[in-house]
Amino acid sequence: MSRDITEYLKTTVARGGSDLHLSAWSPPCARIHGTIIPIDEGALDPETVREMILDTLTEAQRATLEQEWELDYALQVEGVGRFRGNAHIVRGNIEAAFRFVSQQIPELETLGHHDVVKNFCKLRGGLILVTGITGSGKSTTLASMVKRISDTRCGVVITLEDPIEFVFQHSSCLVKQREIGSDSRGFPRALRQTLRQDPDVIVVSELRDLETIRIALTAAETGHLVLATLHTSDAPQTIDRLVDVFPADQQPQIVTQVASVLEAIISQRLIPRTGGKGLVLASEVLVPSHAMRNCIRDRKLEQIVGLMEIGHREGNRTIDQSIAQLLERGEITHEEALFHCRERATFNETEKTHKKTAWF
Repeated sequence: MSRDITEYLKTTVARGGSDLHLSAWSPPCARIHGTIIPIDEGALDPETVREMILDTLTEAQRATLEQEWELDYALQVEGVGRFRGNAHIVRGNIEAAFRFVSQQIPELETLGHHDVVKNFCKLRGGLILVTGITGSGKSTTLASMVKRISDTRCGVVITLEDPIEFVFQHSSCLVKQREIGSDSRGFPRALRQTLRQDPDVIVVSELRDLETIRIALTAAETGHLVLATLHTSDAPQTIDRLVDVFPADQQPQIVTQVASVLEAIISQRLIPRTGGKGLVLASEVLVPSHAMRNCIRDRKLEQIVGLMEIGHREGNRTIDQSIAQLLERGEITHEEALFHCRERATFNETEKTHKKTAWF
């Protein structure tokens, strides 16, 4: 007999899991330290999965799922915690994934970020992007940055999220959290209206479409600090994605805007620790120099990585340099290092160079 969904969520959290997956004809599974593991015996039939998921939804959310066939939402479970849920249809059956969101927002230092990331929180304007694949910790990094800003500065922070994950308390800053779908109908409209709400800092949980990117660039250009996430794997790809989403005739203007307003890109990934003891953060950090901004304007993005490698004094570091540091510390295996590095052919040279430098 299957248990209540609350029990599955509780088990996931108790075992240190990040996600719970409910799928038809499969046992409930949790992602624990990056690995999918069954947390109960016996497969769940489609009707059981359907009822468990629908029990977590409001009437309005059920109607949205029925109409759109997929739904992002937040779920607060008493005695367990807060989750980001995604319900969707798989071969005609309703299935779902639930991401646990700890309400203890960690400090940036505890996440494994370099000191330069703290400095980004002092900026008064421009665009800061946190990128990575799903499950790479983007939301946690963004929340940690917002918390530092709220604790150390005075002003108004407005977040646009789908759904709201971490819940912030007002501190030195007034923090207004707006949820897409319940507080506003969409990112572009919400972001456009935000510019009329006296913000100092604007946080966009994800730059999903052309119009949202366009307004975010304009907001950064007009003196606001804009923090946002993108699903890209490294800094050059992030710049490419920002520009390529626009039609060819608009790209010259957009690339000029990006070169002007971009203040930082943090591209991160989580790598299994040696011995299976959790995950460790590896990150690529781009802090645009004058030369990098020229490369962006000229679309010579192939030169960006080389400039990052020699720009460590400004806070730059490539993903390979970060991985080499973790490998030298013994925090990850050589196999994982080769799997996650940018280019296997050049990684060994990066590793040798790292051992000769002391700037990490």
